[in-house]
Amino acid sequence: MPEPATLLLLALLGAVLWAWWREKSWRRSVMEVTRAAGLETFEAGRLAARFTGLIEAESALAREEYLRRLFESLLNEIRQGVAIVDDHQRVKFCNRSLGHLMHKSSIRRGRTLLEELGDHQISALVGEALAGEKRRVKEIEHQSISSVGAVSVRHYLVEAAPLPAKAERGAWLMIYDITEQTMTEQIRKDFVANASHELRTPLTLINGYIESMQSGVVKDEAGRARCLSVMERHGKRILRIIEDMLTISRLENGPAALNIEPFNVRACVQDALDHLAPMIEGRGGTRIELDFPPDGGTLHGDRFYWDQVFTNLLENSLKENPNPGLHIRVQGKWSDGHCTLKVTDNGIGIPAHDLPFVFKRFYRGHKHHSPEIKGTGLGLSIVRRTVEAHGGIIELESTPGIETAFTMKVPLHAAAA
Repeated sequence: MPEPATLLLLALLGAVLWAWWREKSWRRSVMEVTRAAGLETFEAGRLAARFTGLIEAESALAREEYLRRLFESLLNEIRQGVAIVDDHQRVKFCNRSLGHLMHKSSIRRGRTLLEELGDHQISALVGEALAGEKRRVKEIEHQSISSVGAVSVRHYLVEAAPLPAKAERGAWLMIYDITEQTMTEQIRKDFVANASHELRTPLTLINGYIESMQSGVVKDEAGRARCLSVMERHGKRILRIIEDMLTISRLENGPAALNIEPFNVRACVQDALDHLAPMIEGRGGTRIELDFPPDGGTLHGDRFYWDQVFTNLLENSLKENPNPGLHIRVQGKWSDGHCTLKVTDNGIGIPAHDLPFVFKRFYRGHKHHSPEIKGTGLGLSIVRRTVEAHGGIIELESTPGIETAFTMKVPLHAAAA
C-alpha cells in the first residue's frame, strides 16, 4: 500500500498537470475562435495573451479586495482606535473602536480629524508626525459631553507616524484608552502619600515619647503612664494599617483563602459593636438598631472577614458622622438560598461624584472629610472583596443628609459556590 507522503505527492502532481492541461485547453479554444474570425496566428496569440492578462489582473484585484476586507475586519476587532489619513489629515479609513473611544456614533471618511474628533491635541500630533516624518507619542486628556450634558474625562495615549515611503503620503494614528491605568496610578500615589503620613505620624510620636522617657524628662509615675498610653494607642494605629494591607493581600487570593464555617450573623454584628463600644459611648445621641430573625440568622462563611466587614461599615458610619442624632440600622433577611444584609445610617452621606470610587483600594474622598478623620481608604475595599470572595455582591446608595445604605446579597452556602 503506498505511503501517505507518496499519495500526497501524486495528488499535488495531478493537480499541477490538471491546471496545465486546463490552461492549454483554454488557449487552444481561444486560438480556434480567433482563427475562425479570420485573424492571423500572431494576432490570435496576442489576443489570447491579452485575455490571460485580464484574467490575472482580475484575480489580483480579487485577492487585494479580500486582503483589504480581512485587514479591516481585524482592525475592527481590536480595542484601540485606528485611523489612516492623507497629507491633509482627511480620514481615509478608521475602525469602529475609534468612534467608541471618542464617543462618536460614526466617523465620516473624507473629513479632517479635527472636524470628526474635535480635539486639537490629536490633530497637532498627527501634523507633527507628517512634518517631521517620524513617529510621535503623547498622553492627552480628552473631554466629551454626553447627550444629557454630563462631562466625561478620559485619558488617551495617542501614537502617530507617517505611512511607509512606498505608500502615498499620509499618516496612521492609533489611540489607546489608558483612563483606568491613569486612575490606578494616581490612587497608588495617593495611597503611598496617605500611608506614609499615617505611619510616620504615630512613629514620630512614639519615638518622641521614648526619647523623653530615656532622657529622664518624664520622672513621675503619672507622666510615664501617660507616655505609655499614647505610645500604645499609636502602636495600635500602625498595627491596624498593616493588618488592613495584609487582609487585602489575602483576599486577592480568592475563595481559597477563606475558612468556611457556619456562624451566627447577629452575634457577629454584636461583636463588632462591642469592639467599637468606646467610640459609641463617646457619642451622645447615637442610636443603633439590629433587625434580625429571632435566631440571629446563620451564614456559611469566614467569620474573621465578616467581623471586619461589620466593623468597617459601622466604624465608617461613626467616623463620618460626628454630629448627634445618628441612627444606624443593621438588617438581615433570609430567603431563596440568599442572605441580604443591609447597613444604613441617616448621616451626611456620600457625594454622587465619590460613589463610583469608594470601593476602590486606597481611595479617600478628601473634599468632604474632616481633617480629624483617619484612614488609608482600605476599609470599604476590604468590605467589597470579602463579599465578592463569598460569592456575593454589594451595592451602595446614598442620599446626602437622608440615608446611606450598603446592601450585601450573599449565597447561604458560600462553600458550595
